[in-house]
Amino acid sequence: MTISGNRFSKAVAFLFRRVKASALLQDNRSLVAGNEVPVAPKAARMLLPRRRMPHSSVVLLATVIAVFSLVPLGFIGWITYDVGSETVKTLVFRPRVGELLINTVLLESFTIPLSIALAVTLAWLTERTDIPFARLWAWLAIAPLAVPAFVHSYAWVSLIPGMRGLQSGVFVSVIAYYPFLYLPVAAALRRLDPAIEDAAASLGLDPWRVFFRTVLPQLRFAVCGGSLLIALHLLSEYGLFVMIRFDTFATAIVDQFQSSYNSPASNMLGGVLVACCLFLLGLEVLLRGNERYARVGSGSPRPADRRHLGWFVIPAILLPLALAVLTLGVPLMTLGRWLYLGGTEIWRVEIGSAFLQTMALALAGGVLATIAAAPMAWLSVRAPGRFQRVLEACHYYVGSLPGVVVALALVTITVRLVLPLYQTFATLLVAYVMLFLPRAMVGLRASIAQAPVELERAAMGLGRTPGQAVRQITMRLAAPGAAASIALTALGITNELTATLMLAPNGVDTLATKFWSLTSEIDYVSAAPYAFMMVVLSLPLTLTLYKQSKRTAGQ
Repeated sequence: MTISGNRFSKAVAFLFRRVKASALLQDNRSLVAGNEVPVAPKAARMLLPRRRMPHSSVVLLATVIAVFSLVPLGFIGWITYDVGSETVKTLVFRPRVGELLINTVLLESFTIPLSIALAVTLAWLTERTDIPFARLWAWLAIAPLAVPAFVHSYAWVSLIPGMRGLQSGVFVSVIAYYPFLYLPVAAALRRLDPAIEDAAASLGLDPWRVFFRTVLPQLRFAVCGGSLLIALHLLSEYGLFVMIRFDTFATAIVDQFQSSYNSPASNMLGGVLVACCLFLLGLEVLLRGNERYARVGSGSPRPADRRHLGWFVIPAILLPLALAVLTLGVPLMTLGRWLYLGGTEIWRVEIGSAFLQTMALALAGGVLATIAAAPMAWLSVRAPGRFQRVLEACHYYVGSLPGVVVALALVTITVRLVLPLYQTFATLLVAYVMLFLPRAMVGLRASIAQAPVELERAAMGLGRTPGQAVRQITMRLAAPGAAASIALTALGITNELTATLMLAPNGVDTLATKFWSLTSEIDYVSAAPYAFMMVVLSLPLTLTLYKQSKRTAGQ
Protein backbone atom coordinates (compact mmCIF):
# COMPACT_ATOMS: atom_id res chain seq x y z
CA MET A 1 0.00 0.00 0.00
CA THR A 2 2.78 2.34 0.80
CA ILE A 3 4.46 1.84 -2.54
CA SER A 4 1.20 2.19 -4.41
CA GLY A 5 0.34 5.33 -2.41
CA ASN A 6 3.71 6.91 -3.27
CA ARG A 7 3.22 6.15 -6.97
CA PHE A 8 -0.29 7.61 -6.79
CA SER A 9 1.03 10.78 -5.10
CA LYS A 10 3.75 11.21 -7.73
CA ALA A 11 1.24 10.76 -10.52
CA VAL A 12 -1.08 13.39 -9.00
CA ALA A 13 1.84 15.82 -8.58
CA PHE A 14 2.91 15.25 -12.19
CA LEU A 15 -0.61 15.89 -13.47
CA PHE A 16 -0.89 19.03 -11.30
CA ARG A 17 2.32 20.42 -12.77
CA ARG A 18 1.11 19.70 -16.30
CA VAL A 19 -2.24 21.40 -15.66
CA LYS A 20 -0.53 24.43 -14.04
CA ALA A 21 1.91 24.77 -16.96
CA SER A 22 -0.95 24.49 -19.44
CA ALA A 23 -2.88 27.21 -17.59
CA LEU A 24 0.17 29.47 -17.52
CA LEU A 25 0.71 28.94 -21.26
CA GLN A 26 -2.95 29.72 -21.94
CA ASP A 27 -2.76 32.92 -19.88
CA ASN A 28 0.34 34.06 -21.77
CA ARG A 29 -1.37 33.34 -25.10
CA SER A 30 -4.36 35.35 -23.94
CA LEU A 31 -2.11 38.26 -23.05
CA VAL A 32 -0.44 38.18 -26.45
CA ALA A 33 -3.83 38.01 -28.21
CA GLY A 34 -5.10 41.02 -26.24
CA ASN A 35 -7.67 39.07 -24.17
CA GLU A 36 -8.24 40.02 -20.56
CA VAL A 37 -7.33 37.54 -17.86
CA PRO A 38 -9.11 38.15 -14.55
CA VAL A 39 -6.24 37.09 -12.31
CA ALA A 40 -2.83 36.39 -13.81
CA PRO A 41 -0.73 33.78 -12.03
CA LYS A 42 2.13 35.16 -9.98
CA ALA A 43 4.64 33.27 -12.06
CA ALA A 44 3.35 34.94 -15.22
CA ARG A 45 3.62 38.37 -13.63
CA MET A 46 7.20 37.62 -12.65
CA LEU A 47 8.10 36.63 -16.19
CA LEU A 48 6.92 39.98 -17.59
CA PRO A 49 8.99 43.13 -16.87
CA ARG A 50 7.10 45.45 -14.58
CA ARG A 51 7.75 48.47 -16.81
CA ARG A 52 10.03 49.67 -19.53
CA MET A 53 13.52 50.93 -18.99
CA PRO A 54 13.45 54.45 -17.44
CA HIS A 55 14.61 56.26 -20.59
CA SER A 56 12.21 59.18 -20.18
CA SER A 57 13.27 60.12 -16.64
CA VAL A 58 16.96 59.72 -17.45
CA VAL A 59 16.52 61.77 -20.64
CA LEU A 60 14.90 64.50 -18.55
CA LEU A 61 17.84 64.59 -16.13
CA ALA A 62 20.36 64.56 -18.97
CA THR A 63 18.44 67.34 -20.72
CA VAL A 64 18.56 69.52 -17.61
CA ILE A 65 22.34 69.06 -17.36
CA ALA A 66 22.71 69.71 -21.10
CA VAL A 67 20.73 72.97 -20.90
CA PHE A 68 22.82 73.91 -17.89
CA SER A 69 25.96 73.26 -19.97
CA LEU A 70 24.70 75.53 -22.73
CA VAL A 71 24.97 78.64 -20.54
CA PRO A 72 28.44 79.65 -21.86
CA LEU A 73 27.28 79.07 -25.44
CA GLY A 74 24.20 81.19 -24.79
CA PHE A 75 26.46 83.87 -23.39
CA ILE A 76 28.57 83.86 -26.58
CA GLY A 77 25.39 83.89 -28.69
CA TRP A 78 24.01 86.85 -26.79
CA ILE A 79 27.27 88.78 -27.26
CA THR A 80 27.23 87.89 -30.96
CA TYR A 81 23.69 89.20 -31.35
CA ASP A 82 24.54 92.31 -29.36
CA VAL A 83 27.54 93.35 -31.47
CA GLY A 84 25.83 92.78 -34.84
CA SER A 85 26.63 90.71 -37.92
CA GLU A 86 29.05 93.20 -39.48
CA THR A 87 31.23 93.28 -36.39
CA VAL A 88 31.12 89.48 -36.21
CA LYS A 89 32.36 89.17 -39.79
CA THR A 90 35.13 91.65 -39.10
CA LEU A 91 36.28 89.86 -35.95
CA VAL A 92 36.00 86.26 -37.18
CA PHE A 93 37.14 86.46 -40.80
CA ARG A 94 40.55 88.04 -40.24
CA PRO A 95 44.14 86.79 -40.63
CA ARG A 96 44.67 86.42 -36.87
CA VAL A 97 41.86 83.87 -36.56
CA GLY A 98 43.24 81.94 -39.54
CA GLU A 99 46.67 81.84 -37.92
CA LEU A 100 45.24 80.53 -34.65
CA LEU A 101 43.16 77.94 -36.51
CA ILE A 102 46.23 76.65 -38.35
CA ASN A 103 48.17 76.43 -35.08
CA THR A 104 45.32 74.50 -33.47
CA VAL A 105 44.92 72.07 -36.39
CA LEU A 106 48.66 71.37 -36.50
CA LEU A 107 48.81 70.89 -32.75
CA GLU A 108 45.92 68.41 -32.76
CA SER A 109 47.14 66.60 -35.88
CA PHE A 110 50.57 65.87 -34.43
CA THR A 111 49.79 65.41 -30.74
CA ILE A 112 46.88 62.95 -30.93
CA PRO A 113 48.42 60.35 -33.31
CA LEU A 114 51.69 60.44 -31.38
CA SER A 115 49.83 60.01 -28.09
CA ILE A 116 47.81 57.08 -29.49
CA ALA A 117 50.90 55.30 -30.78
CA LEU A 118 52.78 55.88 -27.54
CA ALA A 119 49.92 54.88 -25.24
CA VAL A 120 48.92 51.73 -27.15
CA THR A 121 52.54 50.56 -27.43
CA LEU A 122 53.22 51.14 -23.75
CA ALA A 123 49.94 49.51 -22.70
CA TRP A 124 50.72 46.44 -24.82
CA LEU A 125 54.20 46.14 -23.32
CA THR A 126 53.01 46.41 -19.71
CA GLU A 127 49.87 44.26 -20.05
CA ARG A 128 50.63 41.64 -22.69
CA THR A 129 54.39 40.98 -22.64
CA ASP A 130 56.87 39.58 -20.14
CA ILE A 131 58.72 42.89 -19.80
CA PRO A 132 60.59 42.99 -16.47
CA PHE A 133 59.04 45.13 -13.70
CA ALA A 134 55.75 45.46 -15.60
CA ARG A 135 53.86 46.82 -12.57
CA LEU A 136 56.49 49.49 -11.99
CA TRP A 137 56.34 50.66 -15.62
CA ALA A 138 52.52 50.64 -15.50
CA TRP A 139 52.53 52.90 -12.46
CA LEU A 140 55.16 55.22 -13.97
CA ALA A 141 53.09 55.44 -17.16
CA ILE A 142 50.19 57.16 -15.37
CA ALA A 143 52.26 59.03 -12.78
CA PRO A 144 52.65 62.08 -15.12
CA LEU A 145 48.98 62.83 -14.40
CA ALA A 146 50.16 63.99 -10.98
CA VAL A 147 52.18 66.78 -12.62
CA PRO A 148 50.02 69.64 -14.00
CA ALA A 149 50.56 70.46 -17.66
CA PHE A 150 51.80 73.97 -16.91
CA VAL A 151 54.26 72.52 -14.37
CA HIS A 152 55.64 70.31 -17.15
CA SER A 153 56.08 73.44 -19.24
CA TYR A 154 57.58 75.32 -16.27
CA ALA A 155 60.12 72.52 -15.75
CA TRP A 156 61.19 72.30 -19.39
CA VAL A 157 61.41 76.07 -19.87
CA SER A 158 63.54 76.28 -16.72
CA LEU A 159 65.80 73.57 -18.15
CA ILE A 160 65.83 74.83 -21.77
CA PRO A 161 64.89 78.54 -21.84
CA GLY A 162 64.75 78.58 -25.64
CA MET A 163 61.84 76.10 -25.89
CA ARG A 164 58.99 77.66 -27.91
CA GLY A 165 56.81 77.10 -30.95
CA LEU A 166 54.86 74.17 -32.41
CA GLN A 167 57.48 71.46 -31.89
CA SER A 168 57.86 72.33 -28.22
CA GLY A 169 54.08 72.49 -27.83
CA VAL A 170 53.63 69.03 -29.34
CA PHE A 171 56.45 67.57 -27.25
CA VAL A 172 55.20 68.90 -23.91
CA SER A 173 51.57 68.08 -24.78
CA VAL A 174 52.39 64.44 -25.57
CA ILE A 175 54.35 63.80 -22.39
CA ALA A 176 51.75 65.63 -20.29
CA TYR A 177 48.58 64.12 -21.79
CA TYR A 178 49.38 60.63 -23.12
CA PRO A 179 48.35 59.03 -19.76
CA PHE A 180 44.74 59.99 -20.58
CA LEU A 181 45.00 57.44 -23.39
CA TYR A 182 47.18 54.88 -21.65
CA LEU A 183 44.80 54.45 -18.74
CA PRO A 184 41.66 53.37 -20.68
CA VAL A 185 43.66 51.36 -23.24
CA ALA A 186 45.48 49.38 -20.54
CA ALA A 187 42.19 48.74 -18.72
CA ALA A 188 40.59 47.51 -21.95
CA LEU A 189 43.50 45.17 -22.65
CA ARG A 190 43.11 43.59 -19.22
CA ARG A 191 39.44 42.81 -19.88
CA LEU A 192 39.75 41.40 -23.39
CA ASP A 193 38.88 37.73 -23.76
CA PRO A 194 42.11 35.92 -24.83
CA ALA A 195 40.02 33.19 -26.49
CA ILE A 196 39.30 35.61 -29.36
CA GLU A 197 43.01 36.03 -30.02
CA ASP A 198 43.54 32.27 -29.76
CA ALA A 199 40.82 31.70 -32.35
CA ALA A 200 42.42 34.22 -34.70
CA ALA A 201 45.84 32.59 -34.28
CA SER A 202 44.36 29.14 -34.94
CA LEU A 203 43.14 30.45 -38.30
CA GLY A 204 46.74 31.08 -39.35
CA LEU A 205 47.18 34.76 -38.50
CA ASP A 206 50.61 35.85 -37.29
CA PRO A 207 50.90 37.87 -34.04
CA TRP A 208 50.94 41.26 -35.83
CA ARG A 209 47.81 40.45 -37.82
CA VAL A 210 46.12 39.11 -34.69
CA PHE A 211 46.81 42.42 -32.97
CA PHE A 212 45.62 44.65 -35.81
CA ARG A 213 42.58 42.54 -36.76
CA THR A 214 41.27 41.36 -33.37
CA VAL A 215 42.82 43.37 -30.53
CA LEU A 216 43.05 46.90 -31.93
CA PRO A 217 39.39 47.05 -33.09
CA GLN A 218 38.29 46.16 -29.56
CA LEU A 219 40.31 49.08 -28.22
CA ARG A 220 38.43 51.59 -30.40
CA PHE A 221 36.09 52.72 -27.63
CA ALA A 222 38.97 53.42 -25.24
CA VAL A 223 41.11 55.07 -27.93
CA CYS A 224 38.28 57.33 -29.11
CA GLY A 225 37.38 58.40 -25.57
CA GLY A 226 40.97 59.12 -24.57
CA SER A 227 41.73 60.93 -27.83
CA LEU A 228 38.68 63.13 -27.43
CA LEU A 229 39.75 63.98 -23.90
CA ILE A 230 43.23 64.99 -25.09
CA ALA A 231 41.81 66.98 -28.00
CA LEU A 232 39.54 68.95 -25.69
CA HIS A 233 42.43 69.65 -23.32
CA LEU A 234 44.53 70.95 -26.19
CA LEU A 235 41.74 73.34 -27.15
CA SER A 236 41.32 74.74 -23.64
CA GLU A 237 44.89 74.61 -22.26
CA TYR A 238 46.34 77.99 -21.38
CA GLY A 239 49.29 77.85 -19.00
CA LEU A 240 51.29 75.24 -20.92
CA PHE A 241 51.28 77.18 -24.20
CA VAL A 242 51.82 80.60 -22.63
CA MET A 243 55.10 79.47 -21.11
CA ILE A 244 56.44 78.14 -24.41
CA ARG A 245 55.00 81.13 -26.32
CA PHE A 246 52.82 79.17 -28.70
CA ASP A 247 49.62 80.97 -29.67
CA THR A 248 46.32 79.09 -29.54
CA PHE A 249 42.71 80.19 -29.26
CA ALA A 250 42.88 79.82 -25.47
CA THR A 251 45.94 82.05 -25.07
CA ALA A 252 44.51 84.63 -27.48
CA ILE A 253 41.18 84.75 -25.61
CA VAL A 254 42.87 85.29 -22.25
CA ASP A 255 45.10 88.00 -23.72
CA GLN A 256 42.04 89.75 -25.16
CA PHE A 257 40.20 89.63 -21.84
CA GLN A 258 43.21 90.92 -19.93
CA SER A 259 43.64 93.84 -22.31
CA SER A 260 39.93 94.65 -22.67
CA TYR A 261 37.53 93.09 -20.16
CA ASN A 262 34.59 91.28 -21.82
CA SER A 263 35.59 92.43 -25.30
CA PRO A 264 33.60 91.25 -28.36
CA ALA A 265 36.82 90.01 -30.01
CA SER A 266 37.52 87.48 -27.26
CA ASN A 267 33.92 86.28 -27.32
CA MET A 268 34.09 85.73 -31.08
CA LEU A 269 37.25 83.68 -30.60
CA GLY A 270 35.31 81.66 -28.03
CA GLY A 271 32.64 81.01 -30.65
CA VAL A 272 35.24 79.69 -33.11
CA LEU A 273 36.58 77.46 -30.34
CA VAL A 274 33.11 76.02 -29.76
CA ALA A 275 32.85 75.25 -33.49
CA CYS A 276 36.17 73.37 -33.30
CA CYS A 277 34.87 71.37 -30.36
CA LEU A 278 31.66 70.40 -32.17
CA PHE A 279 33.72 69.22 -35.14
CA LEU A 280 35.82 67.00 -32.86
CA LEU A 281 32.69 65.59 -31.23
CA GLY A 282 31.19 64.69 -34.58
CA LEU A 283 34.44 63.07 -35.71
CA GLU A 284 34.63 61.00 -32.51
CA VAL A 285 31.03 59.80 -32.95
CA LEU A 286 31.79 58.63 -36.51
CA LEU A 287 34.93 56.78 -35.45
CA ARG A 288 33.39 55.23 -32.34
CA GLY A 289 30.36 53.61 -34.02
CA ASN A 290 27.57 51.74 -32.26
CA GLU A 291 29.18 48.34 -31.66
CA ARG A 292 28.69 46.62 -28.32
CA TYR A 293 31.69 45.92 -26.10
CA ALA A 294 30.02 43.84 -23.39
CA ARG A 295 29.12 40.17 -23.15
CA VAL A 296 27.18 38.17 -20.60
CA GLY A 297 29.71 36.52 -18.34
CA SER A 298 33.34 37.39 -17.77
CA GLY A 299 34.72 35.43 -20.71
CA SER A 300 37.62 33.08 -20.26
CA PRO A 301 38.74 32.92 -16.62
CA ARG A 302 42.39 32.50 -17.51
CA PRO A 303 44.60 35.57 -17.89
CA ALA A 304 45.98 36.44 -21.29
CA ASP A 305 49.29 34.83 -22.16
CA ARG A 306 52.19 37.24 -21.97
CA ARG A 307 54.32 37.17 -25.09
CA HIS A 308 58.02 36.46 -24.76
CA LEU A 309 60.07 39.46 -25.87
CA GLY A 310 63.40 37.65 -26.28
CA TRP A 311 66.13 39.90 -27.64
CA PHE A 312 63.57 42.75 -27.93
CA VAL A 313 63.45 43.13 -24.15
CA ILE A 314 66.21 45.78 -24.06
CA PRO A 315 64.58 48.29 -26.46
CA ALA A 316 61.24 47.47 -24.82
CA ILE A 317 62.59 48.56 -21.42
CA LEU A 318 64.16 51.70 -22.90
CA LEU A 319 60.74 53.08 -23.94
CA PRO A 320 59.11 53.27 -20.47
CA LEU A 321 62.45 54.24 -18.93
CA ALA A 322 62.88 57.18 -21.31
CA LEU A 323 59.28 58.25 -20.73
CA ALA A 324 59.78 58.14 -16.96
CA VAL A 325 62.83 60.40 -17.27
CA LEU A 326 61.04 62.88 -19.55
CA THR A 327 57.73 63.00 -17.69
CA LEU A 328 58.89 62.66 -14.07
CA GLY A 329 62.65 63.02 -13.92
CA VAL A 330 62.87 66.48 -15.50
CA PRO A 331 60.01 68.07 -13.48
CA LEU A 332 61.20 66.58 -10.18
CA MET A 333 64.80 67.58 -10.87
CA THR A 334 63.74 71.14 -11.71
CA LEU A 335 61.54 71.43 -8.64
CA GLY A 336 64.29 69.98 -6.45
CA ARG A 337 66.76 72.54 -7.81
CA TRP A 338 64.46 75.52 -7.11
CA LEU A 339 63.55 74.18 -3.65
CA TYR A 340 67.24 73.76 -2.81
CA LEU A 341 68.03 77.30 -3.96
CA GLY A 342 65.12 78.74 -1.96
CA GLY A 343 65.91 76.94 1.29
CA THR A 344 63.49 77.00 4.22
CA GLU A 345 62.54 80.66 3.72
CA ILE A 346 60.17 79.87 0.82
CA TRP A 347 57.96 77.56 2.94
CA ARG A 348 55.22 79.76 4.39
CA VAL A 349 51.92 79.34 6.22
CA GLU A 350 50.01 80.29 3.06
CA ILE A 351 51.08 77.04 1.42
CA GLY A 352 49.17 74.92 3.96
CA SER A 353 46.04 77.05 3.60
CA ALA A 354 46.18 76.83 -0.20
CA PHE A 355 46.65 73.06 0.03
CA LEU A 356 43.56 72.53 2.20
CA GLN A 357 41.39 74.79 0.07
CA THR A 358 42.52 73.04 -3.11
CA MET A 359 41.79 69.60 -1.66
CA ALA A 360 38.29 70.57 -0.51
CA LEU A 361 37.37 72.12 -3.86
CA ALA A 362 38.78 69.17 -5.81
CA LEU A 363 36.82 66.50 -3.93
CA ALA A 364 33.56 68.47 -3.91
CA GLY A 365 33.82 69.30 -7.60
CA GLY A 366 34.76 65.72 -8.52
CA VAL A 367 31.73 64.22 -6.80
CA LEU A 368 29.31 66.80 -8.23
CA ALA A 369 30.65 66.45 -11.78
CA THR A 370 30.39 62.65 -11.68
CA ILE A 371 26.80 62.78 -10.41
CA ALA A 372 25.91 65.28 -13.14
CA ALA A 373 27.50 63.09 -15.84
CA ALA A 374 25.82 59.82 -14.76
CA PRO A 375 22.47 60.21 -16.65
CA MET A 376 24.13 61.05 -19.96
CA ALA A 377 26.76 58.32 -19.59
CA TRP A 378 23.99 55.74 -19.09
CA LEU A 379 21.98 57.04 -22.06
CA SER A 380 24.95 57.10 -24.44
CA VAL A 381 25.44 53.37 -23.89
CA ARG A 382 21.91 52.05 -23.26
CA ALA A 383 19.82 54.25 -25.58
CA PRO A 384 21.96 55.84 -28.31
CA GLY A 385 20.05 57.96 -30.79
CA ARG A 386 20.09 61.31 -32.54
CA PHE A 387 18.65 63.25 -29.63
CA GLN A 388 20.99 61.50 -27.21
CA ARG A 389 23.92 62.40 -29.44
CA VAL A 390 22.91 66.05 -29.26
CA LEU A 391 22.69 65.87 -25.47
CA GLU A 392 26.08 64.19 -25.33
CA ALA A 393 27.59 66.93 -27.49
CA CYS A 394 26.22 69.51 -25.03
CA HIS A 395 28.00 67.68 -22.21
CA TYR A 396 31.28 67.54 -24.10
CA TYR A 397 31.56 70.91 -25.82
CA VAL A 398 31.84 72.91 -22.59
CA GLY A 399 35.03 71.03 -21.73
CA SER A 400 36.75 72.58 -24.74
CA LEU A 401 36.11 76.13 -23.56
CA PRO A 402 38.83 77.98 -21.70
CA GLY A 403 38.00 78.48 -18.08
CA VAL A 404 37.95 82.23 -18.65
CA VAL A 405 34.97 81.95 -21.05
CA VAL A 406 32.96 79.85 -18.61
CA ALA A 407 33.95 82.15 -15.77
CA LEU A 408 32.91 85.33 -17.58
CA ALA A 409 29.56 83.79 -18.52
CA LEU A 410 28.91 82.99 -14.86
CA VAL A 411 30.15 86.40 -13.76
CA THR A 412 27.71 88.12 -16.14
CA ILE A 413 24.78 85.96 -14.99
CA THR A 414 25.47 86.30 -11.28
CA VAL A 415 26.05 90.06 -11.45
CA ARG A 416 22.91 90.75 -13.48
CA LEU A 417 20.51 88.15 -12.08
CA VAL A 418 21.70 86.67 -8.76
CA LEU A 419 24.20 89.07 -7.29
CA PRO A 420 24.49 87.24 -3.91
CA LEU A 421 26.08 84.28 -5.78
CA TYR A 422 28.85 86.41 -7.28
CA GLN A 423 32.29 85.15 -6.23
CA THR A 424 31.00 82.36 -3.97
CA PHE A 425 31.99 78.73 -3.57
CA ALA A 426 28.70 77.69 -5.18
CA THR A 427 29.47 79.58 -8.40
CA LEU A 428 33.02 78.24 -8.43
CA LEU A 429 31.76 74.64 -8.07
CA VAL A 430 29.26 75.22 -10.88
CA ALA A 431 32.15 76.29 -13.11
CA TYR A 432 34.10 73.16 -12.16
CA VAL A 433 31.15 70.92 -13.01
CA MET A 434 30.82 72.58 -16.42
CA LEU A 435 34.51 72.40 -17.23
CA PHE A 436 35.08 68.79 -16.18
CA LEU A 437 31.92 67.04 -17.36
CA PRO A 438 33.89 65.41 -20.23
CA ARG A 439 36.35 63.86 -17.78
CA ALA A 440 33.55 62.41 -15.70
CA MET A 441 31.74 61.17 -18.84
CA VAL A 442 34.67 59.19 -20.26
CA GLY A 443 35.25 56.98 -17.22
CA LEU A 444 31.55 56.40 -16.54
CA ARG A 445 30.67 55.67 -20.16
CA ALA A 446 33.38 53.03 -20.53
CA SER A 447 32.36 51.28 -17.28
CA ILE A 448 28.65 51.27 -18.12
CA ALA A 449 29.44 49.94 -21.61
CA GLN A 450 31.08 46.91 -20.01
CA ALA A 451 28.09 46.21 -17.73
CA PRO A 452 25.76 43.91 -19.76
CA VAL A 453 22.25 45.26 -20.24
CA GLU A 454 20.93 41.69 -19.86
CA LEU A 455 21.64 41.93 -16.13
CA GLU A 456 19.32 44.93 -15.84
CA ARG A 457 16.60 43.05 -17.69
CA ALA A 458 17.07 39.99 -15.51
CA ALA A 459 16.76 42.14 -12.38
CA MET A 460 13.49 43.59 -13.66
CA GLY A 461 12.28 40.08 -14.46
CA LEU A 462 12.91 39.22 -10.80
CA GLY A 463 10.71 42.08 -9.60
CA ARG A 464 13.02 45.11 -9.48
CA THR A 465 11.77 48.41 -10.83
CA PRO A 466 13.81 49.88 -13.71
CA GLY A 467 15.33 52.49 -11.41
CA GLN A 468 16.26 49.83 -8.85
CA ALA A 469 17.79 47.66 -11.57
CA VAL A 470 19.99 50.51 -12.76
CA ARG A 471 21.05 51.54 -9.25
CA GLN A 472 21.58 48.04 -7.83
CA ILE A 473 23.12 46.37 -10.88
CA THR A 474 24.62 48.74 -13.43
CA MET A 475 25.81 51.48 -11.10
CA ARG A 476 27.41 48.95 -8.77
CA LEU A 477 29.26 47.39 -11.68
CA ALA A 478 30.23 50.88 -12.85
CA ALA A 479 31.41 51.96 -9.38
CA PRO A 480 35.13 51.59 -10.27
CA GLY A 481 34.57 53.85 -13.27
CA ALA A 482 32.74 56.36 -11.08
CA ALA A 483 35.64 56.42 -8.62
CA ALA A 484 38.06 56.89 -11.51
CA SER A 485 35.90 59.75 -12.84
CA ILE A 486 35.94 61.47 -9.44
CA ALA A 487 39.71 61.11 -9.22
CA LEU A 488 40.21 62.30 -12.80
CA THR A 489 37.96 65.31 -12.25
CA ALA A 490 39.63 66.14 -8.94
CA LEU A 491 42.98 66.09 -10.75
CA GLY A 492 41.67 68.63 -13.23
CA ILE A 493 40.28 70.88 -10.52
CA THR A 494 43.58 70.76 -8.64
CA ASN A 495 45.33 72.12 -11.73
CA GLU A 496 42.57 74.51 -12.94
CA LEU A 497 43.75 78.07 -13.21
CA THR A 498 41.79 80.73 -15.11
CA ALA A 499 38.24 80.05 -13.84
CA THR A 500 39.55 79.86 -10.27
CA LEU A 501 41.31 83.21 -10.64
CA MET A 502 38.08 84.94 -11.70
CA LEU A 503 35.45 83.16 -9.59
CA ALA A 504 37.14 82.31 -6.30
CA PRO A 505 35.87 84.31 -3.29
CA ASN A 506 38.14 86.97 -1.84
CA GLY A 507 40.85 85.46 0.31
CA VAL A 508 40.67 82.03 -1.38
CA ASP A 509 43.90 80.97 -3.06
CA THR A 510 44.50 77.53 -4.53
CA LEU A 511 47.88 76.01 -5.22
CA ALA A 512 47.48 76.67 -8.95
CA THR A 513 46.59 80.35 -8.60
CA LYS A 514 49.43 81.04 -6.17
CA PHE A 515 51.90 79.19 -8.40
CA TRP A 516 50.76 81.15 -11.46
CA SER A 517 50.92 84.54 -9.76
CA LEU A 518 54.51 83.88 -8.67
CA THR A 519 55.68 82.51 -12.04
CA SER A 520 54.11 85.55 -13.73
CA GLU A 521 56.52 87.62 -11.63
CA ILE A 522 59.40 85.33 -12.76
CA ASP A 523 59.80 84.26 -9.14
CA TYR A 524 60.41 80.57 -9.90
CA VAL A 525 61.99 79.91 -6.52
CA SER A 526 58.94 81.02 -4.50
CA ALA A 527 56.62 79.19 -6.93
CA ALA A 528 58.39 75.85 -6.49
CA PRO A 529 56.70 74.87 -3.15
CA TYR A 530 53.24 75.35 -4.66
CA ALA A 531 54.15 73.20 -7.66
CA PHE A 532 55.55 70.56 -5.34
CA MET A 533 52.37 70.52 -3.21
CA MET A 534 50.24 70.17 -6.35
CA VAL A 535 52.21 67.05 -7.20
CA VAL A 536 51.82 65.75 -3.64
CA LEU A 537 48.05 66.29 -3.73
CA SER A 538 47.72 64.72 -7.18
CA LEU A 539 49.70 61.56 -6.41
CA PRO A 540 46.98 59.84 -4.29
CA LEU A 541 44.38 60.68 -6.94
CA THR A 542 46.60 59.20 -9.63
CA LEU A 543 47.11 56.06 -7.53
CA THR A 544 43.32 55.79 -7.16
CA LEU A 545 42.96 55.91 -10.93
CA TYR A 546 45.51 53.12 -11.30
CA LYS A 547 43.86 50.89 -8.69
CA GLN A 548 40.38 51.42 -10.08
CA SER A 549 41.55 50.54 -13.57
CA LYS A 550 42.91 47.26 -12.14
CA ARG A 551 39.66 46.55 -10.29
CA THR A 552 37.68 47.17 -13.45
CA ALA A 553 39.55 44.27 -15.00
CA GLY A 554 38.95 42.10 -11.93
CA GLN A 555 42.56 42.22 -10.78
